[in-house]
Amino acid sequence: MDSSTTTLPDQKRVGMVSLGCPKALVDSERILTRLRADGYAMSPDYEGADVVLVNTCGFLDSAKEESLAAIGEAISENGRVIVTGCMGEEAEAIRAAHPQVLAVTGAHQYEAVVEAVHEHAPPSQGPFVDLIPQPDIKLTPRHYSYLKISEGCNHSCAFCIIPQLRGKLASRRIDAVLREAEKLVTAGTKELLVISQDTSAYGVDTRHEERDWKGSPVRAHMTDLARELGQLRTADGTPPWVRLHYVYPYPHVDKVIPLMAEGLLTPYLDIPFQHASPNVLKLMKRPANDAKVLDRLKSWRETCPEIAVRSSFVVGFPGETEEDFEYLLDWLEQAQLDRVGGFRFEPVEGAAANALPSPVPEELKEERYQRLMEVTARISAAKLKAKIGREIPVIIDEVGEPDEDGDVGATGRSQADAPEIDGAVYLRDVPATLTAGDIVNVTVEDTDEHDLYGAVSDRKLDG
Repeated sequence: MDSSTTTLPDQKRVGMVSLGCPKALVDSERILTRLRADGYAMSPDYEGADVVLVNTCGFLDSAKEESLAAIGEAISENGRVIVTGCMGEEAEAIRAAHPQVLAVTGAHQYEAVVEAVHEHAPPSQGPFVDLIPQPDIKLTPRHYSYLKISEGCNHSCAFCIIPQLRGKLASRRIDAVLREAEKLVTAGTKELLVISQDTSAYGVDTRHEERDWKGSPVRAHMTDLARELGQLRTADGTPPWVRLHYVYPYPHVDKVIPLMAEGLLTPYLDIPFQHASPNVLKLMKRPANDAKVLDRLKSWRETCPEIAVRSSFVVGFPGETEEDFEYLLDWLEQAQLDRVGGFRFEPVEGAAANALPSPVPEELKEERYQRLMEVTARISAAKLKAKIGREIPVIIDEVGEPDEDGDVGATGRSQADAPEIDGAVYLRDVPATLTAGDIVNVTVEDTDEHDLYGAVSDRKLDG
């Protein structure tokens, strides 16, 4: 062997702690993908990392506390920490709590994060050591992926500081979004989760500019995006599940419901209603058209009976009266939403809501939250019970180990269930060949308030 042969040094390793919403998770994936292209390896633990990135959430005070705690843990376990994400906008607060941090950058500031890593843990190999192209790094399982279509938001909701943290709406090019979606599906993604701060407003900032996509002009518009995503096919020729999140109920949303009825989009809409009382919605600086929304829900269900609508609601907003809260409960009884998340109002530093009169006492806030959860759990239980005996498609998330009798169980989700936020489908005695990402027909045998229980009823639907 030639004694002059050079041995490449070990790669520098980067650890990542990703907090907050799916949009932040996508930011984490992009940062790590870029760093790997620059010659870094990823570390699954603190001990093996040359530097640790903490991607923070700064939306609520409780989220900020969690972020500061995560930074503290990373410093304690590793000592070399770079902070990014939404709370990065509050660099002084972070440095006051943890003066040892190496650098602080804000939300989706990819270049600044990469530069900080280069400064504090210079790459030992350089970007061209591995000449074989590598797939993008994913922090989600292989079979589902988040597809972020824009950054920022043009709304000025009284309880929210997202525009301060992430800026005004900035839509991605439609051809870039579709190219990424196609790439993900080709790589094995069976479910695309479309995310943004306001999916319905996609392209407003670019005046819905057109781009060429496979020989035809396509607008940066939610309806065009939905139509084109519905044309994607997995390796076996079936449409992937395409799930729309953060959909404000603008009039053009009606146009995507037929795509759901045709099986080109997953029959699921995540709509951030936040409340129903006109008084509270006005205080929140949100549109108040609850009656019209009820009419549209009815129309959507007539067009696509399988559609599942999820939403979230804030209780205890300043100025919310008992009458307002009862109005919300009555509206929910009429709306019969499939999935509901509830939140107790939290003041957020910099939000306009902090200056509103008539704050709701904490004990009353908690009581209303519990009442909201009781009503929505009852509605959910009744809607799920109606599915007993039916066959539904289920995507498998995890297959368990055999029990003492050799039986294997699995956990999956129906089309009404987004990962992490909705319910699950628990399966008994699944075939030994079943793997995560398979889509199977399931006979529903039992239910509770939020989950389904059943058994695989036939072959895999994805071949």
